[in-house]
Amino acid sequence: MARDTPVRTGRQSTADEPLPNLVTIVGRGVPSSFEVTVDGEIEAVADDPVADGTVVCGSAAEGTIEVGVTRLRFSGELATVNLVDWNGVSAPESSSTPTVHVDYGVAR
Repeated sequence: MARDTPVRTGRQSTADEPLPNLVTIVGRGVPSSFEVTVDGEIEAVADDPVADGTVVCGSAAEGTIEVGVTRLRFSGELATVNLVDWNGVSAPESSSTPTVHVDYGVAR
C-alpha cells in the first residue's frame, strides 16, 4: 500500500452519524507496524492521520505505532489485522506487537 495522502471512499461519517464500529490499536513502547482491512468503509479517528502515522485507502488502513493509541472507525466486519514489531516478527510470536481491541456498534 503506497504512503500517499489518505483517500476515503464511499459514505463518510459525520459528527451526528459516525461509522458504527471501532478498532483501537495500543502501542507497547516498541516501534511496530499494523494493517487493518474491513469489508466496508474505514476511516482514521485523528485530526491528521498522516502525521499520526496512519494511511487509509479504500477498505484498508496501515500505519506505525510505538506508544499511545490509534483509532479507526469502520462499517461492516473486520476482515484482517496484521501486526509486526520492529524486527518484522508478527503477532502472536512477538510479545512487543500492539494490542488490538474491536468494538461493534459503539456510540461516539
